[in-house]
Amino acid sequence: MKQSTQLMLEDLITRCSELKTVRNDIDSAFELLKQCFSTGNHLYICGNGGSASDAQHIVGELMKSFVIKRKINESLAKNLRQLYPEDADMIISGLQGALPAHTLAGETALLTAFMNDVDPVMVFAQQLSGYMKPDDVLMAITTSGSSLNVIRAIQVATAMGGKTIALTGRKGLDITVRSDVTIAVPQAETYKVQELHLPVYHSLCEMLENEFFGSDS
Repeated sequence: MKQSTQLMLEDLITRCSELKTVRNDIDSAFELLKQCFSTGNHLYICGNGGSASDAQHIVGELMKSFVIKRKINESLAKNLRQLYPEDADMIISGLQGALPAHTLAGETALLTAFMNDVDPVMVFAQQLSGYMKPDDVLMAITTSGSSLNVIRAIQVATAMGGKTIALTGRKGLDITVRSDVTIAVPQAETYKVQELHLPVYHSLCEMLENEFFGSDS
């Protein structure tokens, strides 16, 4: 981890001292995600209701610039210049570096078809059975820790050789025993758990962006 990335984690704990109890878990989640993106693997995120919105929020922060300007991959830039020399500069200037992340809560037609035709509990797991590769990561968000469709997703992700991060609350015991890393923020009520999830995943996004696209100054 870059020194500047480490300082971002320390800043989170300073600003939100309530998260001191999960500092090491956030650090572990960062390292798992860093390894995922370093090897060209992908992150998948699932959750229900407000957590589904959080999943989309995280994808938005990872797939484009969040805090700092991101340059695109040099290999892509080179290929664009070779293939489309007249348009390359315009295309390159309109792109930003991305960390490959996907929400499992956004495919409306697939979600509703599978829930109607097969089994609502398996809706996230079904997608992972088609997407997930060994060493991909699933981030499973559930404020209660007992959302069965999220638990099934963790089980299938693990069976397919993936790694799992659970983002939950104080009551998230069902998730704790099933995930590689569990960040159980110290609140129990749904909205209070969600209020702490936001700074956690914002900091993870900032740390990852800095690690892959930032300097160490």
